[in-house]
Amino acid sequence: MPELPDVTVYVERLRALVVDRVLGGIRLASPFLLRSVDPPLAAAHGRRVRGIRRIGKRIAIELEGDLFLVIHLMIAGRLHWRAHGARGGRTGQAAFDFDHGTLVLTEAGSKKRASLHLVAGEAALSAFDRGGVDALAADRADFAAALRRENHTLKRALTDPRLVDGIGNAYSDEILHRARLSPFRQTGQMDDQEIERLHAATRAVLGEWTDRLRAEAGAGLPERVTAFRDGMAVHGRYRKPCPDCGAPVQRIVYAENEANYCARCQTGGRLLADRALSRLLKDDWPRTYEELEERRAGAAGRKR
Repeated sequence: MPELPDVTVYVERLRALVVDRVLGGIRLASPFLLRSVDPPLAAAHGRRVRGIRRIGKRIAIELEGDLFLVIHLMIAGRLHWRAHGARGGRTGQAAFDFDHGTLVLTEAGSKKRASLHLVAGEAALSAFDRGGVDALAADRADFAAALRRENHTLKRALTDPRLVDGIGNAYSDEILHRARLSPFRQTGQMDDQEIERLHAATRAVLGEWTDRLRAEAGAGLPERVTAFRDGMAVHGRYRKPCPDCGAPVQRIVYAENEANYCARCQTGGRLLADRALSRLLKDDWPRTYEELEERRAGAAGRKR
């Protein structure tokens, strides 16, 4: 799913491409993309774009007449700038036509989760704001207050848009690795030093990746938006060496998400167990990554 760095770069590039341009029309390839009925989508046609803003992981296109197109790319949605009148092929969901080109929204995969709303007025737009603090702009006090509002694991708290704005599965892994904190650390148990370390890591990781993506995109829209990037420390790097200590990166899979971490850097060498494996293995669950690697080596030897 595109997260704060990706959405920030989308917003910046869209400002350069379409602000003060007239939106000629919107062509929907999938009726399921549109999640609003009033005002009708045709009300956006022929209106000039006044601004682009980020609301969490959503992109809001402000049109004259106090109308807003709100796009949520979800997991597999992507935006592309194409020649005027272009279509999105078999993955195309919508095309926004301007006189100098077309903004195409595509979504790969069979599960179509991306969404488009057209709403009227700032009050209607504010309904999309889940209330989390801006991860880049919040000072340490506001960041700490958001985290301590409810007692959750750090992984859940960082990815909860009601607490922190714009962070998802990938960058939460990177932030926690940078902060040297376990994804299962409870927010209610964190001391001020840990909060300060997490706040600094959040700003640094998101800022660095936003700068990287800006440089990668150049003058156009980002074309390589992915959760798995070269240069990431732990996300998507299961069993590969941690860039800081060389220990193999570990992974916990739950529901449709996963947590990637370095046991040596983040949990004092202790392996974290998900509920299913803990129930299955019980006392046989390895406590450290060294024990896990010994078991793997033994299993490989027996296969020979």
